[in-house]
Amino acid sequence: MNIRERVGWSVMTALSMAVAAYAFFHVATAFTHVPTEVATNAFPSPAGLHLHIAAAGVALMLGPFQFLRNIRTRWPALHRWSGRIYVGACLVGGLAGAAIAMFSSSGAIAGAGFLSLAILWLLFTSLALRAALRRDFRNHERWMMRSFALTFAAVTLRIYLPIGISLNNGGFALPYTIIAWLSWVPNLLIMEAWLSSHRALQITKP
Repeated sequence: MNIRERVGWSVMTALSMAVAAYAFFHVATAFTHVPTEVATNAFPSPAGLHLHIAAAGVALMLGPFQFLRNIRTRWPALHRWSGRIYVGACLVGGLAGAAIAMFSSSGAIAGAGFLSLAILWLLFTSLALRAALRRDFRNHERWMMRSFALTFAAVTLRIYLPIGISLNNGGFALPYTIIAWLSWVPNLLIMEAWLSSHRALQITKP
């Protein structure tokens, strides 16, 4: 990594770890420390939301380290096992997210945003796993980058939401509906632009 990439990776990792810790805390405390509208979901069991957020927290903690070449080359077994846990967390989190999406307290448009996110998260992570099993490491890395761009929606949502609520004079439903899409669509577009500019990316086999 050059200096710019290291700074970017460090910021991304710090934000991911902070949001993962935030997620684990609120799951452990059953969301008793957040406003009711933030924790409300009409899914028949609160376990759906808790499972989704806990799995996303695991994915956020592991995801940034999957892109470190030093780990892939020096400790390939560590890379493989952490990758398996990351994939498992994404699949569990995506399935739980898809199950609860249309039960969003903010309505069908917000629900459709989160459902689209869950479906693409499952798809991209599954394609990354398939590429790895085929030893197609170039496409494995590219699909993993797309997967993590969607995992990182947990971070961008929590950055945008207080800003949106403030701009909406304290109202929650409208900014949350917008952020159900805004939290992940720009992430994916930015990642696609980056991948398009790095088509000659060289992959070191783990």
